[in-house]
Amino acid sequence: MLDTVKAAAQDADREQPWAELGLKADEYERIREILGRRPTSSELAMYSVMWSEHCSYKSSKVHLKQFGELAQETPVGKMLAGIGENAGVIDIGQGWAVTFKVESHNHPSYVEPYQGAATGVGGIVRDILAMGARPVAVMDPLRFGPLEADDTHRVLPGIVAGVGGYGNCLGLPNIGGEAVFDETYLGNPLVNALCVGVLRHEDLHLAKASGVGNRVILYGARTGGDGIGGVSVLASETFEDGGPAKRPSVQVGDPFMEKLLIECTLELFAAGLVTGIQDLGGAGLSCATSELASAGDGGMHVDLDLVPLRDSTLAPEEILMSESQERMMAVVAPDDVEEFLAICRKWDVEATDIGEVTDTGRLHIDWHGEQVVDVPPRSVAHDGPTYHRPFARPDAQDALQADVAEALPRPTTGEELRATLLQLAASPNLCDKSWITDQYDRYVRGNTVLAQPSDSGMVRVDDETGLGVAVSTDCNGRFARLDPYAGAQLALAESYRNVATGGARPLAVSDCLNFGSPEDPGVMWQFAEACRGLKDGCAELGVPVTGGNVSLYNQTGETAILPTPVVAVLGVIEDVRRRTPTGFTGAGERVLLLGETREELSGSEWAHVVHGHLGGRPPQVDLAAERSLAALLVEAGGAGLLTSTHDLSDGGLAQALTESVLRADVGATVSLPGDPFIGLFAESTARALVTVTDELADRLVALAGTHGVPVTPIGTTGGDALVVEGHFDVPLDELRQAWSSTLPDALA
Repeated sequence: MLDTVKAAAQDADREQPWAELGLKADEYERIREILGRRPTSSELAMYSVMWSEHCSYKSSKVHLKQFGELAQETPVGKMLAGIGENAGVIDIGQGWAVTFKVESHNHPSYVEPYQGAATGVGGIVRDILAMGARPVAVMDPLRFGPLEADDTHRVLPGIVAGVGGYGNCLGLPNIGGEAVFDETYLGNPLVNALCVGVLRHEDLHLAKASGVGNRVILYGARTGGDGIGGVSVLASETFEDGGPAKRPSVQVGDPFMEKLLIECTLELFAAGLVTGIQDLGGAGLSCATSELASAGDGGMHVDLDLVPLRDSTLAPEEILMSESQERMMAVVAPDDVEEFLAICRKWDVEATDIGEVTDTGRLHIDWHGEQVVDVPPRSVAHDGPTYHRPFARPDAQDALQADVAEALPRPTTGEELRATLLQLAASPNLCDKSWITDQYDRYVRGNTVLAQPSDSGMVRVDDETGLGVAVSTDCNGRFARLDPYAGAQLALAESYRNVATGGARPLAVSDCLNFGSPEDPGVMWQFAEACRGLKDGCAELGVPVTGGNVSLYNQTGETAILPTPVVAVLGVIEDVRRRTPTGFTGAGERVLLLGETREELSGSEWAHVVHGHLGGRPPQVDLAAERSLAALLVEAGGAGLLTSTHDLSDGGLAQALTESVLRADVGATVSLPGDPFIGLFAESTARALVTVTDELADRLVALAGTHGVPVTPIGTTGGDALVVEGHFDVPLDELRQAWSSTLPDALA
């Protein structure tokens, strides 16, 4: 029997499956208080998905509010849209704006790797589209269990195929990302997806339903049974040792439908037919209707039986919970409806008028003439529970930090140093990732300027002026485990540095905060410290957080993942023809090391790979030095002083040299002052490896002096080997074999 609002008022004591839908007892009671009665089954479905951890941020929003406070300090006019919208929008000059955001699709990608990853890409692309922008590039920060593990072999190929298959079909270049392996991600891989879009200032659109009498149009794919509960439920609970505790249907993507949806939506924008728009992602129609109404005039009426279905047996609550992909909801003036529908027909996109904007202050949803939802929309979309979860520094943290890697045995001879360099180059986290990235189209659309394996991805925005943007994503979870405050800042610093190495000026941040269970006070301490560290770091660097995502419950049984606050930094470059490449480009050039090297080994790849060790404190954070280094790299790149730049991070100078000599098979001979082991493998921050021609070297050194950046000449480019004078040499063929064979050998 249909559970209507009238029946709910008359049948107050009916038992309802609130616990099975993920609600707590006090949350269910609060819903009853809001409504003054028990909820209908459709209302219960809406509240359960919208009040889930994934959608409501109920455990994290008390810590996230500091990012909103930081954004308010951003210079007026620079941030055109920020936290609370589908994605942040930043002014990059010349009338252009860029929108970008990174989100997670972790748990669905464990359950069904291909579709979980594919629909993660599809969802973030629609977020960008909903801002009025044309999506122009994607990135994919990924985390997996040990490379040799059976479950890694199960999930990694499917996830990579899903990311590539969906993005390639959309015609979007994949310009960067990461693939990191660690024991803690076994059974809980991380699939974070980023999209960048470009728009003119006047094309900005927001998610709100305004204008009483305006029509509500659902367009795109039909609604099906796939993804009922989907990410909103799956991402709100811990995985147990035997697999996920709940296995709702993972969404099924259709990239060709999404491509039509993109082009159709952009034409609708260009025709001026859209007054408000929202994509349908997590929580589906429950989210789109409640968020649009809440952010607009406060009222909406929808006839749910008008929603086009792939499965006619779906009940109203299932329709409201379904997370079927490739769907959008638009608010359209009555006089524009016919033209709107005509454009949809042109693109073979199904569109249906399912309701209207009202001034009732309520969200009313009918099913075959019976009212099944009557709620204040803000109570669903924005006024969900807020948890002040207890957090405390774990008792074991002191012992962890006292166990320093600096005390571990080190290589001392030239042969031992050589063997260590090759061992690290071949390690899963530092090896060549071409097995993954070759499955992605990096140059489709013709505007890609830099892509993997460059330090950052870069795309051209304006053909006439060469205006472009660069993006990087980074996070070292081991650093965050040793000190989550510093670890978040180190992730920020590395992304900031990577954007600058290409010659782009860092402008803004998006984040994807991946952590274990919020019900563990130790995990919540990690989360709180990481948020505090990221906020303080962004304030010091002068870059706002424009938006992002939180993914909690990333653990299997009692094993939480390494705290993984992925930080994406976006920068602007006035002319992409002035970008600086990654890797040595020619012989006879000087090799210079910028920045200061210290004896910092804790949390390093050397400690991890050679000793299986995690302990001590991560490298010192020096954001003032990062800011000075970035300013130098941007100015020197713009002036044409640099022939190549590579940041120093995981693996230290040894890895930067390895990747630089192998990029174009240009060797190098270097001489390291002091202890060669520290010089090669320490992971001190605010450093970069650059090359410069003889005639421009003095200008670069002088410019570095004005920025207060230390410069150490260490060698010259040329030859067919990497030579560390007085210690060892490695032929490039041998080095390439070590670096490039790891993934193909493991995943063949």
